[in-house]
Amino acid sequence: MAKKRNQQRSENKPKEDGALRLADSLGEDVLSKLKEAKLELSQAEAKAEEARQEQLIKEKKEREANKSFAELLDEYDGKTRKY
Repeated sequence: MAKKRNQQRSENKPKEDGALRLADSLGEDVLSKLKEAKLELSQAEAKAEEARQEQLIKEKKEREANKSFAELLDEYDGKTRKY
């Protein structure tokens, strides 16, 4: 078992070194562009989520406004029997 663990650890080290070399070889300008793109993407996702939430609220209000008398009566039927 110990031999397998040592082999797995030695296999992981070159992968980590390769990732560092890739980041070093990209350069600062490319890294900054990637970071900017990531920031823009996260902002766009946040705006899309906010728009989706607003749409859901709007649809809920429309459904509530367009309820028939029977649907409203069914909702409040239990409350009126108390009195």
